[in-house]
Amino acid sequence: VQLVESGGGLAQAGGSLKLSCAASGFTFDDDYAIGWFRQAPGQEREFVSALKSGNTYYADSVKGRFTISKNSAKNTVDLQMNSLKAEDTAVYFCAAGPTVITSQLRNPGAYYYWGQGTQVTVSS
Repeated sequence: VQLVESGGGLAQAGGSLKLSCAASGFTFDDDYAIGWFRQAPGQEREFVSALKSGNTYYADSVKGRFTISKNSAKNTVDLQMNSLKAEDTAVYFCAAGPTVITSQLRNPGAYYYWGQGTQVTVSS
């Protein structure tokens, strides 16, 4: 089982990036919760967004700007990031877990599989 993130890079404030999380060894289906987290230097890993059983969840800091979605044909979970801000700069990780209950979606410790991360840098 492997998760691989892609799509990170450099963007200007107000711009957009789209991250993708590709899975190998399993299928993103309703049995799995998929989460996006981010970690800035010197800070703890924080919840960004999650997808579970067709429902989406967002951190308050990204609500209305980021959109999580599943592409079943490609077996990816994407994170469309619009109206980027300098404070969105971080390494972004995707994670998956077969037993993550709704109340634990924001807890990185609840996820079993992790990608290696992709850097997002937003210049102001």
